[in-house]
Amino acid sequence: MRDVAIVAFAQTDHRRRTDDLSEVEMLMPVLHQVLDATGLRARDIGFTCSGSSDYLAGRAFSFTMALDGVGAQPPISESHVEMDGAWALYEAWVKLRTGEADTALVYAYGKSSPGEVRDVLTRQLDPYYVGPLWPDSVALAALQAQALIDAGETDEAALASIAVRNRTAAADNPHAQLAGSVSAGGYVVRPLRTGDCPPIGDGAAAVVLAADDTARALCTRPAWIRGIDHRIEAHSLGVRELTDSPSARLAAERAGAFERPVDTAELHAPFTSQEVVLRRALGLDDSVRVNPSGGALAANPMMAAGLIRLGEAAARIHRGESDRALAHATSGPCLQQNLVAVLEGETTHV
Repeated sequence: MRDVAIVAFAQTDHRRRTDDLSEVEMLMPVLHQVLDATGLRARDIGFTCSGSSDYLAGRAFSFTMALDGVGAQPPISESHVEMDGAWALYEAWVKLRTGEADTALVYAYGKSSPGEVRDVLTRQLDPYYVGPLWPDSVALAALQAQALIDAGETDEAALASIAVRNRTAAADNPHAQLAGSVSAGGYVVRPLRTGDCPPIGDGAAAVVLAADDTARALCTRPAWIRGIDHRIEAHSLGVRELTDSPSARLAAERAGAFERPVDTAELHAPFTSQEVVLRRALGLDDSVRVNPSGGALAANPMMAAGLIRLGEAAARIHRGESDRALAHATSGPCLQQNLVAVLEGETTHV
């Protein structure tokens, strides 16, 4: 099995609406930027994998249109996941680890602005018991937040402080949709206020992966993926303990996150209450810098926000601002699915 690293990362400026752009037009500059960072051309890429959702686009096989931006002629080795791009990265990582390719391009995109995201996400629920009730994503997150408050794990003031910290950090992120001072606002669904919820917006991201010496040739300081794993909770919300995330903990354990401390963590926590759950499940204390990019509370492009967490963690390693980082991605209601990766710079290679 070969070592695999993230060698380049690029993302759009995340905006509330991109009515003037198609998905392909939104994605193209990001693809050019991430390839230019490595000196590679599209024909040099051994494997291409994307993450997106037909539910957001409102049409079947919408990802095929994005291939116009990649260039599928002459024929390329390509795959797609109906998931956040973090899971596309996982598939590409497997390809490179097993020697089927030396380089991979992974990209993800989502335009949430055309529809009602809260309604669209109800389609993730089980179709027999919960789905017919149409509880939306914010209502379910509020249920989890209230469970945390009732258990004494947090309160509304603590949740507000999480929002302030993330969006203050986002002031240094030129791509963030929300940054700086953000008021708590009124209740969306009690106990969650406007400030506790992610912005709705459009965006895209891409990374380039490379194996072994190819990675070293393409990047001065590659972000080596030392471990990566993903797990899922039970589909039924009624059999889950919403104040904990056993799947995130198990994924972190299998990825090697608990073997040595990390200095940075990029958590895909669209709601402030979910950061409370994840910090406990992943054993992150105050010595770890959590979401220096601002996280999903600063920009939450559907299907790309998880890949961005991996990209942001990798970029800090590229710049020498981190030696060992944890990146997390989630999908589904109340942290139902969780992916955890551990990234390291070359100096900590054992």
